[in-house]
Amino acid sequence: MVEDKIDDNEVEQWGESPVVLLQQKSMEYSIISKRSSRARYSYGIIFLITNLIAWFVRDYGERILPLLHYSKACGDGGSECSHTMGVLRVSLGCFIFFLVMFLTTCFTSKLYDVRNVWHSSWWILKFLMLIIFTVIPFFVPSDYIQLYGEFARVGAGVFLILQLISVIEFITWWNNYWMPDERKKQSCSLGLFMSTVCYIASICGILVMYVLYASKTSCILNIFFISWTAILLVVMMAVSLHSKVNRGLLSSGIMASYVVFLCWSAIRSEPATQKCSSQQQNNAHGGWTTVIGFLIAICAIVMATFSTGIDSQTFQFRKDKVQSEDDVPYKYGFFHLVFSLGAMYFAMLFISWNLDGLPRKWSIDVGWASTWVKIVNEWFAATIYLWKLILPVVRQTKVMDHEETEQQMDNSTSV
Repeated sequence: MVEDKIDDNEVEQWGESPVVLLQQKSMEYSIISKRSSRARYSYGIIFLITNLIAWFVRDYGERILPLLHYSKACGDGGSECSHTMGVLRVSLGCFIFFLVMFLTTCFTSKLYDVRNVWHSSWWILKFLMLIIFTVIPFFVPSDYIQLYGEFARVGAGVFLILQLISVIEFITWWNNYWMPDERKKQSCSLGLFMSTVCYIASICGILVMYVLYASKTSCILNIFFISWTAILLVVMMAVSLHSKVNRGLLSSGIMASYVVFLCWSAIRSEPATQKCSSQQQNNAHGGWTTVIGFLIAICAIVMATFSTGIDSQTFQFRKDKVQSEDDVPYKYGFFHLVFSLGAMYFAMLFISWNLDGLPRKWSIDVGWASTWVKIVNEWFAATIYLWKLILPVVRQTKVMDHEETEQQMDNSTSV
């Protein structure tokens, strides 16, 4: 009986072969990448907690937080650290936290970078940083907080633009995915079904808004908002179906639903003092419906910030870059930058874009400023969408004209 014995040297050589080392590195990169992907949910929870703190300080800070009375910056009775000013102070702390994270993680491209470890771990230190950055603004004079509020308006506007671009890119990707294909007959039918559902929902939304918010001739502004939204729906569908554009019904249908939703949200933000406002109906129902609506709105803010933050590929100049296994799963710098802008955005929603007003309890994004911000957001979204449809046609036309001009010059030269 002959036994084959393998020397220890041979085992070591086999264990350190290039193939095995590559597999080990690949597994290590996969573990680190999953850890980095899980980290973004932790930042989302931090952002949600900050939103809840801002709401608590706004509605109950003056009565339940007696420590605010000892800060000179909070004024007599802590009035300068609650309501609108309280929200701005919490927002400033959240903004500073994510700005620091942006400055310390931007341009991180590889998983073995030290900054990747900082992004994905050290949570105890980060929570201490968050607490410190949240407390410090409560000792800052109110004039500087007011100045931050003016700056936050601009930052919130930038956040809305980034969110619009991200949503439109997603709609474009979805339309391309469901485009008719000989190998995907089911996809074509599903795309047609989804576009039909979107258009039916949009038309029903327009009719319902006319009945609920524009039933009186005195509701001129609401009639204008809803009618202009209906015109935008027709224009987007016509441009999308034009022979030179030929983008189908799905993208325009999804965009129509989104535009109708923005119009409905704008009308819902009208103050309760108006005869055509839905806030009067909400005040009549009151109670738990208001609380549920408020909590849903906070979750929507967090989800909007999170979805925009992880969509860094939309804002890359080079979209053809191949992803390596040692590359970070998403751009950390862009992620934290969006969250810092989101801190300004949630502040504007909590104070209804009004730096001098007194927000009502359990209210969010209610007032004429909020209404006009959403209406302009709706018009801007439709403009960006139409621009993305028309731009390729314009470029192609310019190229063809340039080629014709060169051909005519060549012909004239030859003659």
